[in-house]
Amino acid sequence: MRTFAALALLAVAEAGCGGHTPETARVLGAQVQRCADGEIRHLGSQRTAYVGVAPYGAIAYDRPGGAVRARFGPKNVNSYPTVFGVTGAVVRRDCSPSWYRVQLPRRPNGITGYVRARALDVQTVKVRILVDVSDRRLTLFRAGRPELTATVAVGSPSTPTPTGRYYVNQRLVPTDPRGPFGPGAIGISAFSNVLTGWTQGGPIAIHGTNEPWSIGHAVSNGCIRLPNPTLEQVFRQAVAGTPVIIRA
Repeated sequence: MRTFAALALLAVAEAGCGGHTPETARVLGAQVQRCADGEIRHLGSQRTAYVGVAPYGAIAYDRPGGAVRARFGPKNVNSYPTVFGVTGAVVRRDCSPSWYRVQLPRRPNGITGYVRARALDVQTVKVRILVDVSDRRLTLFRAGRPELTATVAVGSPSTPTPTGRYYVNQRLVPTDPRGPFGPGAIGISAFSNVLTGWTQGGPIAIHGTNEPWSIGHAVSNGCIRLPNPTLEQVFRQAVAGTPVIIRA
């Protein structure tokens, strides 16, 4: 098992013990003139996404006040702060959130849960990543506009890259930048649908490579490989919570 050193998460803009930010409340309030208690409001667009940081850990439920789906400490197995992609909010009559609907970095791929609003510091994210497996192409968008496009290597026919909607849940620096992950790995909330017995459950990442000739081919174990110089560019911009859409 290779050792990674976790990068520090960008500092959250709001102080305190968690909960929604003024920006989140403004967005929720702007969507409707008034809210029904318990109503679910969608969060996120082509230009803006939301990330929830759990500084003290969090419990995810299958529905607000329902059965526990997963428990999370303040940091994950790689000592990276626990974060969730936030896709919606359960609101009160004043449109303030009582719960957030979040993406979970768990199997099965695409699973969601509900976390109490007070457990999360919610911030905006302006970057989005689209990976087209057939075209073997990655595009990074900022505020809805394409900013970077690159050819990638994707999963082989026997270990395909899983399609779906995910988010960046960790950014890791390998101990050896000349190794198979290159100078960095951008972990996302997806898992291989084939390699279920791998370390940490077979998580998927966008990373560099020590096999530059593999770029443009379907040869990986499911991860998305970038040329190392391009990986460094994407690494700098793909902050925690960045949506990652992988399409066939």
